[in-house]
Amino acid sequence: MTPTAPASPAEQRLDLIDALRGFALAGVLLSNLRDFSLYALLDEAAAPVGERWLRMALAALLDAKAMTVFALLFGVGFALQLERAGHSAQAKRRYAWRLCLLLGFGLLHAAFWYGDILRYYAVLGLLLLPLARWRPLALAALGVVIAVFASALLQPWMKPWTAQFAPAAQAAAAARTAFESPSWPAMLAGNRGYDLWVHATAWSLPFFTLGRLLLGMALGRAGWLQRPQQHLRAWRRLLAWTLPPGLILAAYFLFRDFGGLGPELFGLHGGAARALSRLLRNLAYLSLGLGYVAAFVLLFQHPRARRGLAWLAPVGRMALTNYLAQTAFGLALFYGIGLGLGPRYGLYGALAAFAPIFAAQTALSHWWLRRFRYGPLEWLWRCLTYRRALPLRRAPEPAPAAA
Repeated sequence: MTPTAPASPAEQRLDLIDALRGFALAGVLLSNLRDFSLYALLDEAAAPVGERWLRMALAALLDAKAMTVFALLFGVGFALQLERAGHSAQAKRRYAWRLCLLLGFGLLHAAFWYGDILRYYAVLGLLLLPLARWRPLALAALGVVIAVFASALLQPWMKPWTAQFAPAAQAAAAARTAFESPSWPAMLAGNRGYDLWVHATAWSLPFFTLGRLLLGMALGRAGWLQRPQQHLRAWRRLLAWTLPPGLILAAYFLFRDFGGLGPELFGLHGGAARALSRLLRNLAYLSLGLGYVAAFVLLFQHPRARRGLAWLAPVGRMALTNYLAQTAFGLALFYGIGLGLGPRYGLYGALAAFAPIFAAQTALSHWWLRRFRYGPLEWLWRCLTYRRALPLRRAPEPAPAAA
């Protein structure tokens, strides 16, 4: 990868990046509906047997892949913003303040739902600032090392850390009881406890996120998403190098996770087998996520496909608003403080909510952005970043001249 010239003003709003971000948000919603519906908190024995194939498909094709695309695009956005501002010290200070504000959004969001990822983007995004001038190839190499190898190497030392916390089944049962309660204090207290448990035991999540932020920053520095036509050969190579290996590894872990295979791997046992298994799983997640991005970019170059995929662009332009709104929809439908549907309709019932929720978000995003410059939370975030009120409503289009 080689750096390209900064984006021109006309390129500052890129439909490809916005549409890709909308695609990622669709995947994030589809994945998170298992958590919103409390299905993910069910004991394995309580999960309906007839849903086994659906759970396998989601595990192979969706788990961690949507968040891979979402995190990559956050890194791309970081690179673009600094390039537009010329990498000045003032721009870096402003971006650091912007990340502090994002941390505030994330902490507020986490008070209601334990699955918030914005906190990680905000804190780990600060680590990108000293690397803002690194060459794309160096950023990509560091990103792969952190995303694939770091947690595998640290796993033997982290087992004593995770052993001190409550077993997963016990923590999930307590959380489900709290989330099914119609009491706001009980729900918030249960969420606080489960949030601490999840993020204390999911010790590999910072490595997962930071590696993808660095890879996204490399893509942004190289201009692959801003000017995809100039990098079609590179995108085709990336697709060939990532999608087939990702699918093969995903199929392998399907048999491993759902076929009752033991922990032995290539003749290894114990800690060595677990470390290698984590390394391969990390590689599967990253490969398939990058493969999805490459396939989307290449498909977007065809006019017919572009017209359809471009409908996702307004969703991506309002990514912060739509991400937080998905939680509001989920809690209102499934938690006891809302309609209380919970996991009673199983995984099929939970995923049935995807189409109406995402269709509503798409329609509202189109409607809103025809009238306003930014999404509501994007506008608030921008105003707080610049510490002044910015115009929100679009200027009316001039009336056509009289004949």
